[in-house]
This record gives sequence, C-alpha cells and structure tokens, in this order.
Amino acid sequence: MSILYGKKVMRKELLKRVGDISQIAGVRIYELTEGNEKGVEAVDIKTGTGFRFTVLPGRGLDISFAEYKGIPLSWISSCGEVAAPYYEPEGLGYLRSVHGGLLFTCGLTQVGMPCEDMGEKLGLHGRVSNIPAKNVHADSAWVADEYAMWVRGKVIETRVFGENVVLHREISAKMGESCLYVHDVIENRGFSKIPHMLLYHINGGYPVVDDGSLLLSPTKKAEPRDDEAKIRMDEYNKFYGPTHGFKERVYYHDMGCDKEGNVLTALVNKKFNGGEGFGFYVKYFKKELPCFIEWKMCGEREYVVGMEPANCRVAGRSEARKRGELEFLEPGEKREYHLELGVLPGKREILELEKKIKVMQWKRR
Repeated sequence: MSILYGKKVMRKELLKRVGDISQIAGVRIYELTEGNEKGVEAVDIKTGTGFRFTVLPGRGLDISFAEYKGIPLSWISSCGEVAAPYYEPEGLGYLRSVHGGLLFTCGLTQVGMPCEDMGEKLGLHGRVSNIPAKNVHADSAWVADEYAMWVRGKVIETRVFGENVVLHREISAKMGESCLYVHDVIENRGFSKIPHMLLYHINGGYPVVDDGSLLLSPTKKAEPRDDEAKIRMDEYNKFYGPTHGFKERVYYHDMGCDKEGNVLTALVNKKFNGGEGFGFYVKYFKKELPCFIEWKMCGEREYVVGMEPANCRVAGRSEARKRGELEFLEPGEKREYHLELGVLPGKREILELEKKIKVMQWKRR
C-alpha cells in the first residue's frame, strides 16, 4: 500500500487506473550527449509525490539534481555533470569537475585539502566521485504491495602497487515517499591495510538556502576550522543572501543522537512561500559517521550550504595521520554506511523535526 495524492492506494486498484506504473513512479535510464558531459550515464527516479532525483552511474553513483514539485533542493555548480575523463586529480583540479548536486562522495582514501602523505601526492577530496560505476543495475518492481525503485553498482578505486578498494552502493526509493536511501558497503579487496576516509558532501541550494535560512542540528559544540570561520561564529547555523567576496566558512560539529544512534540535520527556509516553509533533512548513524562538517558558502554563484557526515575532518590525509585520527581498512574488511535524505514540504514537518533534534541535542551520552 502507498499513500498517493492524499489517500491510501492499494496495488491492484492503482494498476486499474494506469496503462503503466511509470505514469506515476519509476526509473528512466539515459546518457548525456553534449560537450564535456558527453557519455555520462544517468538515471532519473520519481516517486509519485513530486520528488524526483538523478543518479549518475558515470560519476561514482552520486546524486545530481533533486526537486520536489518543481522546487530544487540541491546546488548545481557551473561545471555541470562533467564526464570522468576530464577529471584533474592534481591539487585543486577537482574543482573543474565537481557537479555539486544533492550528494557527491569524497574518498575513499583521501578527503579534504590537497597534501602529500607518505610520499604520495593527493588532490582535493579523493577520486571516487570521478570514477564511473560498473555492474550497474537500475530497476523498479513491486515488493508485496509497495513499489520500489533502485540503482545499484560498484565503484572501484585501485592501482598497481596500491589500494584496491570497492564502493558497493545502492540508492533506493519507494513510491509514495519523498525521501531516498543510500546504503554503501566499502570493501578493501587488497592484501594490505589502507587508509579509509569518507565524506558525504550533501549540498543545499536556492531556494532552500536563502537569506534567513537555517541549519537545524543537534549540535553540542561547533568548532571553527580557521580564522575565517570565527567571523560571526555565533551565527554558524544562519545563512545570508549572496554576498560579494564571501569566503567559505567551515565548522566541525559534535552531534547528539537519539537512543538508536541516529543523527538528524536539516536545511530549512522558514520564510519560503509566504511562511509555509521548505527544506530537506539528512539522517545517519553517528557510530558509522562520527564527524559532521558544515560548509557555509554564501557567495555569489557559489551559493550553497554543505551538510557533510563523515568519518574524518577535511584537512587532508597527512594531517589526519599526524593527529592520530586516520582510519584504516584491514585486508578483506568491509564497512557499511546508511543515509536517508528527505523533503520537509512545510512548516508542520519542519516543526516536528525540530522537536526531534532538540531531544537529540540534550540527550546524555
């Protein structure tokens, strides 16, 4: 059973009313054909509620555009959905191909600033988002009385005389819901211990981000990354209109969680549509992703806020090693990660989420 258009709908009754279920919800696979996006494989998923998003198998199975009833959720960079062969791994070259989108993944052995670690030069945020996926399967099907949609595949980051690590990813959704689920398994297929760094770069854009928008989070403590982030530190969770010359401000959050270990965060614009409000949330397990980074970028064109659950900070692998914070995967080891991203369509849903977050914030650990 699904809830569609304000009422409960049984499978049999729904199928009587459509020629094909794709009229309501489903999966569409295609390929981009122009410019430096040519050859990028893409999958559109729509859930029947007005929630629609695009997964890019050609770009590490990350999520690009997302919308709800025509309202965009994510920031899209000026680079667009650049094909993997144009990736520049050195230094800050990553910034010439980063698409932004609802989610791009950073890792799997390096996250953060370019650095040199153990004689290896590492570029910004690692390689995984610029590696096309293999063994991709995108489909939809009835599971009992629910209609499910998914994209599955694996992204392999490997080299001779180096790491051999695989991201097994499934992104799924259900008809009648305005949310999606990410389930990742990261596996060290090599015979040596390797560094393991992972960050989910979730990017909110206009109109979710606008003058007066807020980050809602169960923050126990927020720490500025640098002197720039100390500016108006008391407003770390508040966002302004596009500001000329604005420099990025990055904060490390210590998050509270509920008794199951869930963390909830959200970007909300309470002024949207005459005060009706709008936004989206992220849910994850603190045990899996103990770090959270906020990227506050209220510039012109680069107008975006990042909610970034991670297993590390963003100073780069060399610094993580120096601080004794670098995680590793043993030969054959696997780790699982789970995320849920969903729409907050109005003030009632925002208020309900705020109540849950306040409980998390003050819960004793």
